[in-house]
Amino acid sequence: MVFEGTVHVFGDNVDTDVMIAGRYLSLLEPEEMAKHMFEESDPGFVTRVKRGDIMVAGKNFGSGSAREHAPLGFKALGISCIVATSFGRTFYRMSVDLGLPIIECADAVAFARHGAFGRVDTTTGEITLGGKSLSTRPLPPFVQEIIDEGGMTNWVKREAHRRGLKLQE
Repeated sequence: MVFEGTVHVFGDNVDTDVMIAGRYLSLLEPEEMAKHMFEESDPGFVTRVKRGDIMVAGKNFGSGSAREHAPLGFKALGISCIVATSFGRTFYRMSVDLGLPIIECADAVAFARHGAFGRVDTTTGEITLGGKSLSTRPLPPFVQEIIDEGGMTNWVKREAHRRGLKLQE
């Protein structure tokens, strides 16, 4: 998939506790979670984000507590894709499971500028940030398939239907 939008840049070791504070973990609706993303560390973040925007970060993005509220909040906020040098393992897996496109690129953060135009092609690994072209390993086909379906739940439903299996609701 190809994603294009305004770039929002973050540094290294941005943990899920900073992304969404613990007091919001009782929220059930992603739209409500989205209102509180980076509330304590960057109070204006949610007002600057537009649907389709791209986040670019350094090393270990999404480390810390295993909070699915973070990828759910980003997705509901309209973040189309996250590119980082590396991701916290649990955050990476939750993002894929929830259908939030996420891709690693070692050099992206060095060329990313707040407010610049970004383009990410997760199937080819081609990334453009502020006119600079980068190349990274594309998402594996099975991960791309899960994201294309909108997450693991939708992928499982599709596969069950394709195989003639009946799932209980």
